Amino acid sequence: MAFIYSVKDTYRAAVEAATGGKNTVLYDDQGNPSIMVVIPKFYLDDVITGAPHTVHPAFIVNGVEKPYIYISKYQNIVQNSRAYSLPGQDPATYVNFDQALSYCYAKGQGWHLMSRAEWAAIALWCKKNGFMPRGNNNYGCDTSASYEKGRETYYDSGAGKTGRVATGSGPASWSHDGTPDGIYDLNGNVWEWNSGMRLKNGEIQVIQDNNAAILNSDHSDTSTLWKAIASADGSLVASGTANTLKFNSDVVGNSNQTGGRIGNPVLDTIRDKPAYTGGETNEYYAELNRTFETLAAASGVTAPTLLKALGIFPIDSSCGGDMLYIRNYGERIPMSGGNWNSGSGAGLFALFLFNSRSFSNDSVGFRAAYVL
Repeated sequence: MAFIYSVKDTYRAAVEAATGGKNTVLYDDQGNPSIMVVIPKFYLDDVITGAPHTVHPAFIVNGVEKPYIYISKYQNIVQNSRAYSLPGQDPATYVNFDQALSYCYAKGQGWHLMSRAEWAAIALWCKKNGFMPRGNNNYGCDTSASYEKGRETYYDSGAGKTGRVATGSGPASWSHDGTPDGIYDLNGNVWEWNSGMRLKNGEIQVIQDNNAAILNSDHSDTSTLWKAIASADGSLVASGTANTLKFNSDVVGNSNQTGGRIGNPVLDTIRDKPAYTGGETNEYYAELNRTFETLAAASGVTAPTLLKALGIFPIDSSCGGDMLYIRNYGERIPMSGGNWNSGSGAGLFALFLFNSRSFSNDSVGFRAAYVL
């Protein structure tokens, strides 16, 4: 009996054959393709020494373990209000957080904005396997390898240099596993919004496991899905509960509305030192920053495994010098990876808890993921 293959089947089969099944093509509810990287399920002790033998939360959706997650191979573009992962494109920018969510959810069941759990899973896997990707973090090239370049798609007129480069146009060292089959541009090019995590008045809040992947998961400011993390055991509790994990400052803040760095973020169970002391606001005033690997906990506070699994606290003192930026007042949504001028501070562990959900500019984009 002869089988009739559609164009979709042929395209998917060709991509899978060329990559040994490491990449595939998934279609959205309008039948349009995205090239995705297949990430098989792994356990916490596979990537964090001494962690329990439990599945990484990126592979748990609505209480069910998933054998795979699928990550956009490329930073996304937007067509017809839907996100797509395609090579050789100028990545979408001037996209705020809620728009990024909607462009991903609009694609149909299983599609979602790449979550903090998924981003951290990739980062920890790379670190454990001894490969930290380079990328466009120095005006079209990598700050540690200036001979590595991507194809310019946006000129930074202020700097007089290359800004963004085309998706996947850099060398294989710009992919997460150092091969052409990996996820590209996780280091630099444009910052990427992550779903499933935020800071609210300094309190670290998450949506359980990878439930951000559930279609139209409520990420609104007042959503009841947001949970805080108990310092005692890392369990999820109602926001505002006593002794939950927060980002405090190591110095007293100020009420100046001119912005600027005042000190270092510290993991704590209290936030008695907001960087800005003029009240809770989503404005862009005083800030905290330090390298991610030097983030420390206050006396008597221990970072639970969950915080390390989500890439919110370092597992050791070697994370490439990637930067952590925080405003511990108002609502702050995570962006990851860095952009074209982040320099050595860009990378898999670069975390930008700096901006409100309404923020957008020419260096902020996103990528979709899929799990079903």
